[in-house]
Amino acid sequence: MILELADIRIHPGQQAAFDEAIVRGVTTVISQAQGFRGYKVNKGIESPERYVLQIFWDTLEDHTVHFRGGPLFPQWRAIVGPFFAQPPVVEHFELVGKSD
Repeated sequence: MILELADIRIHPGQQAAFDEAIVRGVTTVISQAQGFRGYKVNKGIESPERYVLQIFWDTLEDHTVHFRGGPLFPQWRAIVGPFFAQPPVVEHFELVGKSD
């Protein structure tokens, strides 16, 4: 399983609207993508305009090729993109270990 981690910065004062938009975008759009296995989203306490989105994929290509290159990506960006203060920083990770 692959973890996509997106570090997102939004425009100040938009937190309540973005909270709704990001959950709606994941649950109605990204959740339809091939290889999607789940997600978590957290928002910053010290930096309230900062969000960390974690999406779990079966393979790297499910995110980078099938989702990013397919018709769902523009739908996702239409929902969340207007809130972005800058492009998100996105990286991928493989599991090394975890707690029970």
